[in-house]
Amino acid sequence: QVQLVESGGGLVQAGGSLRLSCAASGRTFGRNTVGWFRQAPGKEREFVAAINWTGGNTYYANSVKGRSTISRDNAKNTLYLQMNSLKPEDTAVYYCAARRGYTIYYSRVSEYDVWGQGTQVTVSS
Repeated sequence: QVQLVESGGGLVQAGGSLRLSCAASGRTFGRNTVGWFRQAPGKEREFVAAINWTGGNTYYANSVKGRSTISRDNAKNTLYLQMNSLKPEDTAVYYCAARRGYTIYYSRVSEYDVWGQGTQVTVSS
């Protein structure tokens, strides 16, 4: 099955921007739902954004809606999360995840089968 590797995290100031990447290996994303989740220390893993790889339909958590854009590059088999106007509350480890097929429950952690190792995002005030 597909393996996922995140990159692009780092330390940024509030109001800044960054782009996270999630590269797939072993196989292409194909007919999958792919998403971004984040987890801060002591908190549950929470949904950020998701995309249907083939159809391109996108979904966002209210906490990032209007500030973030999820996209994919078919040629590179890579998922992206562009984050703008970053806030200290965005500080977390960000994970990409994938599941076979499509689902209306795209915001649920339990819907995803494959996870990356995570990349740290720290936003200073």
